[in-house]
Amino acid sequence: MEEYHRPCDEVGFNADEAHNIVKECIDGVLGGEDYNHNNINQWTASIVEQSLAHLVKLGKAYKYIVTCAVVQRSAYGFHTASSCFWDTTSDGTCTVRWENRTMNCIVSVFAIAIVL
Repeated sequence: MEEYHRPCDEVGFNADEAHNIVKECIDGVLGGEDYNHNNINQWTASIVEQSLAHLVKLGKAYKYIVTCAVVQRSAYGFHTASSCFWDTTSDGTCTVRWENRTMNCIVSVFAIAIVL
């Protein structure tokens, strides 16, 4: 008899899976666009909302935090950092860097396991 394996039974955060989800969301929102400060609020909201919705649809026992920053590309660069105090065996993070000729985008996902 085959054992049924639910996604929420997996131990640890799958950063590759999250990366692919977020990358698709960024491509869908920013792909083909040029930087326009009038669109930033809409773009960042769409990226975080779509990413969060797709992550939740995975049905895994996690609480998610998704952040997004979009900046106009410049010679000055763009640097971010984060630090977490958590259970590294179950919680995790994923950061996706995306750019085109006019802008840079960085999305970070923090996944905190729900202990039932």
